Amino acid sequence: MRKIYYLKTCDTCKRILKSLPNTEGFAFQDIKEQPLTVAQLEAIHALTGSYEVLFSKRAKLYKERNMKDEVLSEADYKRYILEHYTFLNRPVIVVDDQVFVGNSPKVVAQAIAALS
Repeated sequence: MRKIYYLKTCDTCKRILKSLPNTEGFAFQDIKEQPLTVAQLEAIHALTGSYEVLFSKRAKLYKERNMKDEVLSEADYKRYILEHYTFLNRPVIVVDDQVFVGNSPKVVAQAIAALS
C-alpha cells in the first residue's frame, strides 16, 4: 500500500508533501474530509506497533482537555484518534511495509530516502 494521510489545511503537511520525491501512484487522504476508519487505523498500527506513536500530543484538543496529566492506554490512544482527526500525528506516509509518522526532520528525511 502507498498512501499518505494528511490535513490539507496544515502548512507543515503541505511543506512535507512538496518535499517528497516520486509520490506518483500514492493515494492521498485528507483526514478532515475523509476520517480514518477503524480498519485503516488498525492497518497503520500493524506497521507501527503502537497507537501512542500515531497520537499527536501537540493537538489543540490535547491541551484543551488537559490530557498531559492523564495516563493513557493504547486503547485510549486508538479511541481518541478515531474520535477526532486532530489527534492523529501527521502526516502518516505508508510506503509498502514501511510507515513514517509525524513531521520531525528525522522522520521526513527517512521518508524522502525511502521514496528516492
